[in-house]
Amino acid sequence: MKWLTKYMQGRAGGDHFSIFLLLFSVVITLIGRIAGITIIETLSYVPLIFGVYRIFSKNIQKRRMENYKFMMKISPLYKRFHKLVTRLRNSKNHRLMPCTTCKSMLRVPKNKGKIKITCPRCKTHFTRKT
Repeated sequence: MKWLTKYMQGRAGGDHFSIFLLLFSVVITLIGRIAGITIIETLSYVPLIFGVYRIFSKNIQKRRMENYKFMMKISPLYKRFHKLVTRLRNSKNHRLMPCTTCKSMLRVPKNKGKIKITCPRCKTHFTRKT
């Protein structure tokens, strides 16, 4: 295994964009197999080859910039996904309620009866049943 470590020194290695390309290639291959379209299967080699090229590339600065641009494009989707996961994880103990004035979403505890809620954004006080 030392030979692999020695070989990979000075190379870009796997980053988010490379992993995305490899997984995208696998998905395209599966779609081509299921649909029975050989051209799609053949085209699935393009992201695979590019992903492997990126992993073994010695131009680290250029690969970092490519990965940075990819992450900037994908970050809004990641933020939405992370918000959804957090919301589902907290749904057992908390509820989200809109503020009556500014409509921002506030996280309040469940099953506490009537509670007085203060919006941290606009400082409005209102009472709601949780």
